Amino acid sequence: MPELAAQADGAITSHKQIYYSDKYDNEEFEYRHVMLPKDIAKLVPKTHLMSESEWKNLGVKQSEGWVHYMIHEPERPILLFRHPLPKKTKK
Repeated sequence: MPELAAQADGAITSHKQIYYSDKYDNEEFEYRHVMLPKDIAKLVPKTHLMSESEWKNLGVKQSEGWVHYMIHEPERPILLFRHPLPKKTKK
């Protein structure tokens, strides 16, 4: 049992080491990048962009609506996210 506790503690520690950038935007989307520690980054699929449930299962915490939209090939531990900004109404 102590081994399980140690693994759980390690997972918790790793999740605390997830880095979230400040948000930035253009006229259409709000963006942010998330940097994962190596032990979590190795769980990122290499074949596809992740669904919201997949990245949440890795421990990434963000509000609903963020989309993993691009694979950052030079550094796979960096996840790139975006979500649409609300449409501005014309007067």
